[in-house]
Amino acid sequence: MSLPFSMNVYRAVTAMAAPLTGPLLRWRAGAGKEDIARLDERFGRTNAPRPAGTLIWLHGASVGETRVLMQIHAALAAQRPDVSFLFTSGTRTSAGLFTKPLTRAIHQYVPLDRVAVAQRFLAHWRPDVAVFAESDIWPNLIEETARSGAKLALVNARISPRSLASWTRTPETARHLLGRFETILAADPRTAEGITRLTGRAVEAPGNLKLAAPPPAVDPASLAAARAEIGDRPVWLAASTHAGEDEIVLAAHDQILAAHPNALLVIAPRHPERGEAIARLANGAPRRSSRDGFGAAPVFIADTIGELGLFYALAPVSLVAGSLLPELKGHNPVEPVKLDSAVLTGPHVESFADTFADLVAAHGAVMVPDADAIAQMVMHLWRHEPERRALLEAAAGVTSRGGASLERTIAALDHLLPDATHAAA
Repeated sequence: MSLPFSMNVYRAVTAMAAPLTGPLLRWRAGAGKEDIARLDERFGRTNAPRPAGTLIWLHGASVGETRVLMQIHAALAAQRPDVSFLFTSGTRTSAGLFTKPLTRAIHQYVPLDRVAVAQRFLAHWRPDVAVFAESDIWPNLIEETARSGAKLALVNARISPRSLASWTRTPETARHLLGRFETILAADPRTAEGITRLTGRAVEAPGNLKLAAPPPAVDPASLAAARAEIGDRPVWLAASTHAGEDEIVLAAHDQILAAHPNALLVIAPRHPERGEAIARLANGAPRRSSRDGFGAAPVFIADTIGELGLFYALAPVSLVAGSLLPELKGHNPVEPVKLDSAVLTGPHVESFADTFADLVAAHGAVMVPDADAIAQMVMHLWRHEPERRALLEAAAGVTSRGGASLERTIAALDHLLPDATHAAA
């Protein structure tokens, strides 16, 4: 199969850039953005053996996508004891989800999107089915996977209006790459309609799998200890903040402190390596990564991996950040809902537009555009518990729709797998 011109250009450019990738990854490792001990995995090298029998490769960019794939893994692992699983992702935070072993599953960092690296990765792992989540589409990796004979599926597909517009400027490439997927299931009707236009094939939208995700894990002992230390102080959380948002939430907290002098703001940065810089912004705030206690400090920095659930469980109100600045696109609002934390969000939520639209329409989330609005709504919900509970109940009605989406996805993926008798042979 001949490749579109733009694909050939991309393959040539990524090959020419190969000498730069090693130094770049080592620099990122020095900045805390890569795992220095596992850099070989980014080049498709590993000491981990391929499991015998049928292997499903599940790939997601980061934490949210990996949690979606973990649901798929749990359902298929129970249904198909003859199948093993390879997870890949691109961030240290997502790798942190695998500290406890999963049934018949291995985690690796996703290989670089270079032809030779993809071929090395695929020659070792030889997946029978490759499942990509949402919008993490790597052209070389997808092309080489298809050429290897593996069946490809794109699940919970979410493509923003901006990305869809970009795809329409290279329609041949869009048709070719998306055509490599035997199965495409969209998270929302907008994405389904966009992919249908791009490919000329009907795409279903069974719904957003993130609505079916279980809540993040919460260690009961850590939660009890934190509650004992905080006592009756009013708490709110700014979750998954990006650079430029911390100043906004700190300004909101200054207003809150004027009315509630013992109030506590917990800031959980999207990228934990920013913890030290945020602590400086907050006048030397204590940090979780330094094993500091909350003490009497007005701000606490939750800069560890895998503990966001703990802080959602502590906070009756959470701002889901990544939404306060125009260049940002929002983060998943489902996790706080499932841990009884009322959801606030900024206006910039392109990546989760449909979910937030449903939540806001159902009065299950509140949009707060700036520091003043954040401060006023946090204090309002602290003072009006029935209204906070009503927000949570409305949000739960929206998030409960995910079960049918998961069932439809599992059925579609099962059709791609060899039957158990054939796999055992």
